[in-house]
Amino acid sequence: MRLTTRTNLAVRILMMCAVNEARTVRTADIARSCNASLNHLLHVVSALQALGFLETIRGRGGGLRLALPGHLISIGTVFRQFEAGVPVAECFDPLTNTCPLAGACRLKAYIAAATEAFYREMDRVSLNDLVAGNCGLEALLSLGPRLLEACPSAVEA
Repeated sequence: MRLTTRTNLAVRILMMCAVNEARTVRTADIARSCNASLNHLLHVVSALQALGFLETIRGRGGGLRLALPGHLISIGTVFRQFEAGVPVAECFDPLTNTCPLAGACRLKAYIAAATEAFYREMDRVSLNDLVAGNCGLEALLSLGPRLLEACPSAVEA
C-alpha cells in the first residue's frame, strides 16, 4: 500500500501544528520545514480545514492551528479522508478496470481485507501518539525556543 502525497502532507501539517500548539503556524513555515510546495500545501490545508482538523486565522499574525486536541485526531480518520476515492488497485474502480481476471480473481477480497486491517491499525494512532515526547520531531518542526527536557531515546511501537 502506498499513501498519496496529499495524505503524507496532511499528516506533516498536523504534526507541525501539534508540535507548535501554543503558536499560530504560518503556511510558509510548514512548507519550508516539510519540504513541500506552498501551492500544494495550500490545497491540503484547505481540505484539512474543511474536514474540521484545522482552524485558519486571517490577517496579520494569522496562520493555522489545530481545531481539535491532538488526542482526538485519529490518523486512521485522516488517512481515510485523504485516500477516499483512490483505488488501491485497478480492479477496485469499475469505471477504469481493464483487468481480464476481475470476474474470477480472489485477490481483490484479500487486498480489501488487508487495506481495512491497515486502517483499523491506524485508527489506534492519534496525532498525540506521533508528537508527544518525540524530541527528534520537535527539533525539526518547532518554531520557537523550547526548554530542554529529558527525552526518551526510543519510543515503543
